[in-house]
Amino acid sequence: MKRLLVFRFSAMGDVAMTVPILYSLVKQYPELQITIVSRAAFQPFFEQLPENISFVAADLYGKHKGIRGLYRLYRELHEMKFDAVADLHNVLRTFFLRWCFRLSGIPVEHFNKDRKAKKALTRQKNKIRQPLQTTFERYTKVFNKLGFSFPHTFTSIFENQNPPASTLSAYTDSKENQHWIGIAPFAKHIGKTYPLEKMEQVVNELSRHENYRIFLFGGGVQELEILKNWEQKYPHTQTLSGKLKLNGELALIHQLEVMISMDSANMHMAFLTATPVVSIWGATHPWGGFMGWNQSPENAIQLEMPCRPCSIFGHKPCYKNDYACLNQITPQMIIEKVNFLLKN
Repeated sequence: MKRLLVFRFSAMGDVAMTVPILYSLVKQYPELQITIVSRAAFQPFFEQLPENISFVAADLYGKHKGIRGLYRLYRELHEMKFDAVADLHNVLRTFFLRWCFRLSGIPVEHFNKDRKAKKALTRQKNKIRQPLQTTFERYTKVFNKLGFSFPHTFTSIFENQNPPASTLSAYTDSKENQHWIGIAPFAKHIGKTYPLEKMEQVVNELSRHENYRIFLFGGGVQELEILKNWEQKYPHTQTLSGKLKLNGELALIHQLEVMISMDSANMHMAFLTATPVVSIWGATHPWGGFMGWNQSPENAIQLEMPCRPCSIFGHKPCYKNDYACLNQITPQMIIEKVNFLLKN
């Protein structure tokens, strides 16, 4: 087997989690040619990987939209003559694509979401409180079923070379004698988002240190307004949101000594660059399988409560209506963990 096709269209964090597995796979099988198909926005995740990993952008809202568009994508990919297909997404779109490849006689394996185990972990009553397989392990199993066996050897997308200094020079000063800290205070769902008034206290306290430089991460219009407000209120604080593209953000995260993040894409972007993360967990839990690659569980800020986790993705409303799992985490818990990491 020489040519392998891989699908993972979204979300950003899940796509990032394919990187350590694909890297480890081609290190074990250097003759293997892998093509990963995903959204164009995620291509920077793969640009620093070995040359035998290539990227194809799926235009799912343009020429590859709907059944006709997906069939067009299949025909484009089929011409590349793959020996096997690994579906790391297992949604309706990839179900259709792998069905097409299977009909053409190409071996196909897909990602097992294990919804039954996730439901048992998150239900209100009679929870089965035990760690699930990680997403990394589930991805690896797909390749195992295709006949590949390999150790996990990934460390960083910048393992062999640092990003060009010019990527950040227009936006940042020299790092000399400074501790660079990243703060990504947002997440897609409220069940994963630390209260902003509490996170502002974290920013306020950390910004008092003369040798700390704080970089704020966020993307939406409302998020940017909040970050700009914090930037103006607190010294040594800067937001580059809207100024850097994804490859620039990865280059900046690579320079950080620690990233404070929710259970969100920023946590996974940090592990791609081997940057330690202080992760904050509320409705979700590392046991759900989404802890960052090689991230220390000791750096996860969370409260053990009988109702946790109540969700795998953080999208379900708190049935107690108080989000105590997040509200009872104090800013000082986060600050102390950051200071500990910077001193050790």
